[in-house]
Amino acid sequence: MNLPNKITISRVMLIPIFLIVLLVPFHWGTLTIGSWSLPVTHFVAALIFIVASCTDWIDGYYARKFNLVTNLGKFLDPLADKLLVTAAFISLVQLGFTPAWMVIIIISREFAVTGIRTIAAAEGVVIAASQAGKVKTWIQIIAISVTLLHNFPFAFIGIPFDQISLWIATAITLYSGWDYFIKNKEVMLKSK
Repeated sequence: MNLPNKITISRVMLIPIFLIVLLVPFHWGTLTIGSWSLPVTHFVAALIFIVASCTDWIDGYYARKFNLVTNLGKFLDPLADKLLVTAAFISLVQLGFTPAWMVIIIISREFAVTGIRTIAAAEGVVIAASQAGKVKTWIQIIAISVTLLHNFPFAFIGIPFDQISLWIATAITLYSGWDYFIKNKEVMLKSK
């Protein structure tokens, strides 16, 4: 297993740590600035989530720079992204920060795309993440991060960026799912 794949695996391994810090009722105090407040657990969970998300860029950089792109990496990288983002979104629903219907749309798209990848793999074809899919992932990461940080720093200027970014993430998720199906429809047609 090469370095980029090990970095991708580390992203998956950070997920349970992120979930424990975010969801177990630790009492680590609260950060407060004026009327804005943030539980320290949410701050630490946001940092873990951001670090885990950044490994997506790092593994891709090393894979391309040192020509270490593998079929395993093409499979693991988007899977690790899906696991991290899904865990975060479901946690945000549990905490009451994100509407469930948005998360259902986002997760449904991920299942559908994974289904296409499974069909393609059965045909001996590995489908790498598309550019629209990568943009979708980064917009989702921004939305999750800002939501975990209770709209910091936008709360100080009265812009509900956390909510705006969730709407944008949902819209780009729908678009990237449609784009993915259109670009890979021949894989589904061949499998009949």
